[in-house]
Amino acid sequence: MMDVPGDVEMPHLVDMVTRNLKATPLYTDMRQAAAAQAQKDSFHLGDLKQSLLSALEESGWERKLRNAVYREMLVCAQRELSIAPPEDQKEPLTYMRKAQAAWEKRILKSLNSMCTELSVPLARKRPPQEQKELLSRWSELGTEEPDLSHFRPVYAPKDFLEVLVNLRNPNSNWTEQTSHFNLWGLVQLPLRTKTRKQLQSDFSELSISEPQAGVDDSPEIPADVFASERTKLGRRVLEADHSPLAQQYAKKGCPTGLRGTVWAQILGVKVDSVDQLYYQQLKSYVIHHDLLIDSLIYKDVKLTAANDDYYFVFEDLLHQILLIFSRDTSVLKCFAHTSATPAKSYIRGKLGMEEFQVTYPPSGVIPFHGFTMYCASLCFVYDEPAKLYFIFREMYTRYFFHLHHMSSHPQGIVSLCALFESLLQTHEPELFYHLKGVGAQPLKIAFKWLMRAFAGFLGSDQLLLLWDRVLGFNSLEILSVLAFAIFSFRRTNLMEVSSYAAAEAVLSDLTTLKLVPLLQLALFS
Repeated sequence: MMDVPGDVEMPHLVDMVTRNLKATPLYTDMRQAAAAQAQKDSFHLGDLKQSLLSALEESGWERKLRNAVYREMLVCAQRELSIAPPEDQKEPLTYMRKAQAAWEKRILKSLNSMCTELSVPLARKRPPQEQKELLSRWSELGTEEPDLSHFRPVYAPKDFLEVLVNLRNPNSNWTEQTSHFNLWGLVQLPLRTKTRKQLQSDFSELSISEPQAGVDDSPEIPADVFASERTKLGRRVLEADHSPLAQQYAKKGCPTGLRGTVWAQILGVKVDSVDQLYYQQLKSYVIHHDLLIDSLIYKDVKLTAANDDYYFVFEDLLHQILLIFSRDTSVLKCFAHTSATPAKSYIRGKLGMEEFQVTYPPSGVIPFHGFTMYCASLCFVYDEPAKLYFIFREMYTRYFFHLHHMSSHPQGIVSLCALFESLLQTHEPELFYHLKGVGAQPLKIAFKWLMRAFAGFLGSDQLLLLWDRVLGFNSLEILSVLAFAIFSFRRTNLMEVSSYAAAEAVLSDLTTLKLVPLLQLALFS
């Protein structure tokens, strides 16, 4: 599903991909490799270009370049690329840009209020003794029990939903009386959403007739029928070291033993000595400076992963990864293609002086309640901290970033909510109308699932099977399909509820659900 928007000219796209690749270490490494090849005695200067291309192909650089170009194309496919002005490229809808700006001001006001109330600075340098103590207990950060009772999450999913449901297009005069039934829902915006027929085409590999990891590898089926063959195929895919093959393979799910390597190949993450050095540098930033954000991260880990039967064992590791993530300025690249802007602050004593304005936190990401769960689920796949970190960073910048910022992008949270409501209203109108009538708007229940990509709601094995498909299809729309499928599956019980609390109780435990049969039921039944 790597479609390039129609108003994008190919030269413009090629130019963008080329510019992006020139900013990567791959470009420098290839130049050095080309120079080394040209110095060999066997090199023919008579046909410089062809000889160089042949040499790079034989030494494996061509495959690396193809993988890098493919990954850039995937990223481009998620952006609203056009030749429009920069502001419109980020977000074409003016009212959406204004709403995002107002939301960011609200977040910043909440953060500043917390600083004032608690008399805590946004950032401070740790004394040498505190630095030594933090370094000595780096691998057991979860054992500390500081008093964080006065700290509160800057916002939670329900706060964000309140803002989204109040979004209105000022150019539209639709009313509940004159509009068609898709405005039963909370998202009352004229956004284009896909039909089930279009989704069937997009997710055709999930067809009931296709073998799937998550169904055909169950204990009831002899292992040699599917699982062993799937693993053999996976090993051949990994040996090819070709990102498109790995992505195609993930569409039907990954065996547990191969998942980490397949995901890394799709995301283009290969942790080398330079990456290890960068990871240690970020760690040193955490050691040297204490941020207010650190307390918010610590509290979120305690309230979510540390309080969960599946994830509490990863508490120490989560503290490390999320603290380091908050210092990583490379995450700021997310903001280059969206109307969202990172929060700004001033160096102490330099208030109002623009040259002393800095991004806060350095990553630009202010965590919400439940943010920890994006990373917690990856701990089942990766146990080496640096590898886990770079996978998490790539997953966040490519996918999770879209789930807590307002935009009209088809992969953004607003469009995902609209798609969920559209599917449920179209294919389960009686259920939707009943829930609306008893004050249990479906999106109020499903929103937290969508915003957290189901992390912490599904069973851990089923969640990883879901994320296999997110990576394989390079799409977050499957989250909306799953949310619709869950409501449809629990239809009988939901039709009997008479209040929001009762509906929420029916859908409170998703850990027993099986992902693939639900998706197949929603799409192909």
